[in-house]
Amino acid sequence: MNENQAVQYLESLIGQTLRIHASDTRIFVGTFKCTDTARNIILGSTYEYRYPTPAVVRDAVADTEKDIKSAVAPPNVQVNMTSRFIGLVVIPGQHITKIELEETPQQTQIREVLRKP
Repeated sequence: MNENQAVQYLESLIGQTLRIHASDTRIFVGTFKCTDTARNIILGSTYEYRYPTPAVVRDAVADTEKDIKSAVAPPNVQVNMTSRFIGLVVIPGQHITKIELEETPQQTQIREVLRKP
């Protein structure tokens, strides 16, 4: 991809919802506003998601074990991620590990139709 194509691609993402994974395991989901040469990304209307702490997981396992004393196999335990609305955020490029474009099912269908020869 040459420089002009890269710029056009980035411009096409403006206003789209991105899911950005950070090196500290947080995930940010928000509207892509802009980026710079240092790969910093600005998202608007952003939610931050965090994995549960080990203490929360331990407590969930303990609660489940209390409820199921007679189980032969250990139970599967599910604990939700915590989230909070943070609005406008700058994510430093050096801490970004993965970027995903979040699409609605309708957007995915349109993309698939356009790909067919």
